[in-house]
Amino acid sequence: MQEHRSDQFQVNNGLDMSKEIFSKDETLSMRRKLIGQSIKLFYSDNPVKIVRGRGQYLYDEKDVRYLDCISNVHHVGHCHPDVTRAATAQMELLNTNSRFLHDNIISYANRLSATLPDKLSVFYFVNSGSEANDLALRLAQQYTQHEDVIVLDHAYHGHLKSLIDISPYKFRKLSGQKEWVHVAPLPDIYRGLYREDHPNPGEAYADTVRDVIEDVHSKGRKISAFFCESLPSVGGQIILPQGYLTKVSEYVRSAGGVLVVDEVQTGFGRVGSHFWAFQMQGEACCPDIVTMGKPMGNGHPLACVVTTEQVAGAFAGTGVEYFNTFGGNPVSCAIGLAVLNVLEQEDMRGNATRVGAHLKDLLNKLQTKHQIVGDVRGVGLFLGLELVVDRELRTPATEVAAAVVKRLREERIFVSTDGPFESVIKFKPPMCFSIADADLVAQKIDHVLTDMPVVIP
Repeated sequence: MQEHRSDQFQVNNGLDMSKEIFSKDETLSMRRKLIGQSIKLFYSDNPVKIVRGRGQYLYDEKDVRYLDCISNVHHVGHCHPDVTRAATAQMELLNTNSRFLHDNIISYANRLSATLPDKLSVFYFVNSGSEANDLALRLAQQYTQHEDVIVLDHAYHGHLKSLIDISPYKFRKLSGQKEWVHVAPLPDIYRGLYREDHPNPGEAYADTVRDVIEDVHSKGRKISAFFCESLPSVGGQIILPQGYLTKVSEYVRSAGGVLVVDEVQTGFGRVGSHFWAFQMQGEACCPDIVTMGKPMGNGHPLACVVTTEQVAGAFAGTGVEYFNTFGGNPVSCAIGLAVLNVLEQEDMRGNATRVGAHLKDLLNKLQTKHQIVGDVRGVGLFLGLELVVDRELRTPATEVAAAVVKRLREERIFVSTDGPFESVIKFKPPMCFSIADADLVAQKIDHVLTDMPVVIP
C-alpha cells in the first residue's frame, strides 16, 4: 500500500518522492497539497525554507543565515549540542510508556520543584502547552466543583476546544463566548482602561476582576478559576502592573476559586530576574496551578502542570485514573534535565537580564528618534515595540508593523507581530541572544523606519 501511495505521488505531482531534498518550489507545492491550509507559514506570500539551525541562527536551503528573534520554543538555542547529546543517549538506551517506573521523571520533577514555591509540589507531565492548560482547567473545576472561569481579554491558552473556549483571541473569531466564561480587561497600562499615569494600576485592574466576580455571583454562578498568562503575549507583550496578581488571587480565593498561571511562553528564566515570570509580582504571589511548555524541551514536545497537594488530591479523589502515555517519558525528561543544566551552566538568566536591558535601551532610543514608535515594554528577553500612527491618540500602525516585519526578513532578521491590532513587534529570541545581536536588530529597525515613507500626520 505504501509503495502504491509513493507511485501515486510521483504521478500526481511529477516529483521523485525518493529524493531526500526538494527544491523550495517543490516543497511548497507538496505542502499545499498535503498539509491543511489553515496551518499557516511565516511570510506566507514568500515562505522561507529552513533546513538547519544553530544557537540563535536559522539557515535556508541556500545556506543564508537569519537571526531568529521569535523562536522562544528553542529556549537555549537551536540544536544545542548538550541537549541533542542527552536526547540521543537516552533514545539509544530506552524510551517507553510513562507508566513504567523510571528515574528520569522523578529527577526532573525534583529539579523543577527547586525553582517553585514549596506548596507547588505535585507534577503532571504532558506533551504540549495546550495539553497542560486543558489539564489545569480540569484540575481547577474538579477541585472547586465549579465551572466558571475568568480570563483576560485577548488571551490565548491553546488550540484544544476547551482552550479556545477560554481564549478570547480565538473564540471571538469562532464560536463566541460561552456562558461559563467571563472576560476581565487586559491590564495594559499603555492603551487599556488604566494607564501609566494612574497612581495604582495594579489595584485598579484587580478591582475589575472583583467586579466580574460580583457579576458572576449575581447570576447565581460560582468561579472555579482565574486563568491568565503571567505576561500576556498575544495580548501584546504586556507586563502586569505590580500587585495585580496578588490582589486578584485574594478576590478569586475569597470567591472559592483558584489562581491558574500560564507560564508556557515566559517560564524558565526568560524574564532574567526570576525563573518564573509570576515571581515578578513578589513573594506574596503564589498560584495554585502553574502550566509550562514551549521552552521545556528546547523544541522537543514536553510540558507540565504543577499544583498543590490539595488540588491534586481532589483530582485523584474522583476515582478516575489519569495517565499520559508519552508525557514524562525517559527521553523527554532527559532533554528537560539537559535544558536546566544549560540554563545554569551558561548563565542564561543572567544573559537575558543583560542583553534584554541593552536591547530595551536601544529600542527606547529608537522611540526618541522615530515618532511611529509609541511604546517600548518588556523585561529580559520578552520585549515589545508598539508602533502607532499618532502618539497622542495611540492609533495602532498595523500596516506599518507588517511592513517592518517584511523588511526585516529582507535584512535576514526574523520578527513577528502581536497584540489586539497586530501593531506590536515582539522579541522572544533564544536565550543565547547576544549584545551584538541586539545591536544589529536595533540598527536594522532604525534603517527600516528611516527608509519608510512618513506616516505620522
